[in-house]
Amino acid sequence: MLEMKPACEKCETATPKDGAAEICSFECTFCPPCAEGMAHVCPNCGGELLPRPKRTLDL
Repeated sequence: MLEMKPACEKCETATPKDGAAEICSFECTFCPPCAEGMAHVCPNCGGELLPRPKRTLDL
């Protein structure tokens, strides 16, 4: 199951489950402004950052 991290790994802005965030294939999580500033490339693995799917239910 996808790990829904609660904050951007760069600036620590909250990334709520139902809010916008971008992730790579290793689930590194960044807020949209940080992802944009990094040209949508994960600084940890070099992977592509894409919009994270939203989850509204707590599982």
